[in-house]
Amino acid sequence: MSEQIQEAEPDVWMQHMRRGKFEEAWKKSDADLKARAGQPCWHLPRHFQYIWDGSSLVGKRVLVRCYHGLGDTVQFIRYMPLLKEIAAKVIVWAQAPLIPLLKTVSGIDQLLPLHDGTPEVDYDADIEIMELPHYFRTTLATLPAQVPYLHAEPLVLTSDNSRLKVGLVWKAGDWDESRSIPFSSLTPLAELPSLQFYMLQANAPEAGWNGKFGEFPGNFSLYDYARVVKDLDLLITVDSMPAHLAGAMGIPVWTLLRTEADWRWMDDRDDSPWYPTMHLFRQTQSGNWDKVISRVAEELSKLSRDKD
Repeated sequence: MSEQIQEAEPDVWMQHMRRGKFEEAWKKSDADLKARAGQPCWHLPRHFQYIWDGSSLVGKRVLVRCYHGLGDTVQFIRYMPLLKEIAAKVIVWAQAPLIPLLKTVSGIDQLLPLHDGTPEVDYDADIEIMELPHYFRTTLATLPAQVPYLHAEPLVLTSDNSRLKVGLVWKAGDWDESRSIPFSSLTPLAELPSLQFYMLQANAPEAGWNGKFGEFPGNFSLYDYARVVKDLDLLITVDSMPAHLAGAMGIPVWTLLRTEADWRWMDDRDDSPWYPTMHLFRQTQSGNWDKVISRVAEELSKLSRDKD
């Protein structure tokens, strides 16, 4: 599932994944695996590197390299129990901020913080975490979708339970600004009753929050951020790490997607097979977030009426 392969021929692999034809996508991945056999990739940026060589992981000490984003690690760490069923040992080399949270995942024997060097551990085989669905030949029927698989005790922001606690995240990573929403587009939500909004956007004031509605509880470590999310009734977020975090913890999450959404959200559906508690709100016109927020406001109104 290397990004190098995805970007080189998006009309083949990605189209299969978007349509839920995972078996066909793996056939394409098989062909790519065979074609690149013996070709070095260490000169490439890590998120372009292919790690798994196609060999069996059964009975081996397996090093799982987490070379993509935080959200990618959160999404695919779900495979650790499956991997543990066949491997002698499961070692996860993951982003340091995630380590405390990943300690709650079953199936991991050893966690190591990712760095720019080589891992200080003995292993027999390695695989990049996003290659695991290919290894297990995942289909929509076999996808490991049970949640929660990440766990944290809630960090209570308020003892007032008379209003629904709703988190908001509107800005994605700088590498893809098209996923982000201007904070001004969220202002229609301020008029809704029986809701307490929390700005869970990192550095919310610098990210456009005007202070006119909602509260900014501050910045947190990733583990404490997970604890805050655990206390919510709902998280509303763009396509970014918090969406995966809420989904992995079994928290209701509404994910707001641009027209050309990432392959993992598939096409023509408002749910996600990866996250049972997730609902997808998609742009119908490229760049137009107003219609998306209008639909969100309508659904939130229903929730607030139910709360009353």
